[in-house]
Order: sequence, then C-alpha cells, then structure tokens
Amino acid sequence: MKFARTALAAALAFAFCGAAFAQAGTVQRDVNQQNRIEQGLKSGQLNTREAARLEREEARVERDQARAMQDGKLSPAEKARLAREQNKVSRDIYREKHDAQTGNPSSASSQRMQADVQRNANQQSRIEQGVKSGSLTTREAAKLERGQARDSRLEARAGADGKVGPREQRRIQKSENRESRKIRREKHDAQTQ
Repeated sequence: MKFARTALAAALAFAFCGAAFAQAGTVQRDVNQQNRIEQGLKSGQLNTREAARLEREEARVERDQARAMQDGKLSPAEKARLAREQNKVSRDIYREKHDAQTGNPSSASSQRMQADVQRNANQQSRIEQGVKSGSLTTREAAKLERGQARDSRLEARAGADGKVGPREQRRIQKSENRESRKIRREKHDAQTQ
C-alpha cells in the first residue's frame, strides 16, 4: 500500500513536471523570437514597421498560449497548435530579416522599439524562470502571458506606422511596469506547482 502511494505521488509529480517543462518550452521560444526581433532591429535587418508586424504575430501566439494554459495543463493538441503558430512566426521573422527592406538602427524610433522588445524578452524570461522553478503555477503563467500579449499588441500598434514616438513609448512602458509588478507578485506568492 505504501509503495502504491509513493508510486502514485511520483507519477503525479512527473506529470506536473512534464506539463511545466512543456509550458516552459513554449515560453522559451517566445523569448528566443523576441531576441531575434530585437537583433534584427539592432542590425538594421528589420525596420520599425516590420518589427511591429512581428510583434502583432507574437501577441497572437502569447494570447493563444494564455488560453491553452488557463485550465492548468497543455494537451498534446494544444502543444502541437502552439508549435505550428510559433513555427510560422519564426519563418516570418526570417523572411522579414532577409528581405530588401532595411531600417536605421540608430533612429530614435528604432531605439524605442528595441528597448520595448528587449523589455518584453526580459519579462518572458522571468515568466519562464518562474515556471521552471515552480514558483509560478500554470494558471499564473497563463495570466502573465495574457498581459505579455497585451504589451506586444501595444508595441505593434505603436510601430504600425513605422515610427514609435515618445508618448507611445511611455504608454508601453507604463503597461510593462504594471506587468513586471504582476510577475514579481505571482512569483513570490505562496502558490507553487
């Protein structure tokens, strides 16, 4: 009887661990893609408008991740759908970085977009670290992903015309500050996986 309970406890722990690492993998991919967008802005391979389009796609993926994780687990079908979406974004990043359009990485607008994309990548990293360490539950990560999607949409809207102004950046930074506080609060509450 004692062995059966121990085996059951180990199986449940493995299941939770597997779900957490599957979720962490999707969040890590978001981090990698945000870094690729930022690198493209810094090198001039992406202009602000292209980066805004890619941020809109990232926002869609993050929103879908949040929906998929709302119930506390990712089914194989949800994992496959998210992987397809992330593969499409990855191909689009590659295509945009290797087309004939270039940007001016030293322009004020590009600098603002670079800062916003880097902040987004940092916050995604914090979420991923929380999932891996167990300080974030799947549901908490889902809420945080929804907030990240909102920030990505703000970035996409700001850069849609090819320019990110100081007022737009302040609005984005205010939202990112709010999300940063939420990440900290969720990581340090008593809930664990």
